[in-house]
Amino acid sequence: KNMIRIAGVDLSNEKRIDIALTNIYGIGKCRSLNLLNKFNIDPSKKCKDLTDEETSLLRDNIDKIYQIEGDLRRIKFMSVKRLVDIQAYRGKRHQAGLPLRGQRTRTNSRNARLKRS
Repeated sequence: KNMIRIAGVDLSNEKRIDIALTNIYGIGKCRSLNLLNKFNIDPSKKCKDLTDEETSLLRDNIDKIYQIEGDLRRIKFMSVKRLVDIQAYRGKRHQAGLPLRGQRTRTNSRNARLKRS
């Protein structure tokens, strides 16, 4: 049986479905379990053991319930772009690659300072 493809992401056949769903951008452990409970699918089932009905149920409904993958990435990108466009402090920090939330930068934030050197 081939890999299951949900929201443009291939899910490994050997993984449990509750873990495999977390490979989709925007779905973590908690959302994964909520989805499976909603559709009465056993979280400990391996992906290869899912029936076609269960697979299609997940595939058809997952993007109606949550914003995931491309849509979510676009929303995140657009919200940062908006901050940059209106010249907000947070936008400028995003551009400079520095911490946004008031953390100290004299020490720590090594990665943020190295990126732009």
